Amino acid sequence: MYDLVEHVPPGRVTTYGAIARALGSGLSARMVGWALNGSFSSSRNIPAQRVVNRNGQLSGKAHFATPTLMQELLEKEGIRVKNDTIENFKQVFWDPADSL
Repeated sequence: MYDLVEHVPPGRVTTYGAIARALGSGLSARMVGWALNGSFSSSRNIPAQRVVNRNGQLSGKAHFATPTLMQELLEKEGIRVKNDTIENFKQVFWDPADSL
């Protein structure tokens, strides 16, 4: 799963559910979220900030080192965030199934 998250291009986002569907392993979106929480202790640089919920909301922001870090990382990549939600979500959405 981390390999798939590493392929999300900078300036784009995907969802927990899209990753679960792309894996085709029966994982639920919640399981993907749970697994991403483990990425923070990984020696790999997993861009977990690029994974949001199905509405484009930064639902995983509480798991970052600071309450604003997820948004800050996304904004550095040119993604606009307002009220913890990705603006123009449909335009910046990246479907991992298209890369398999």
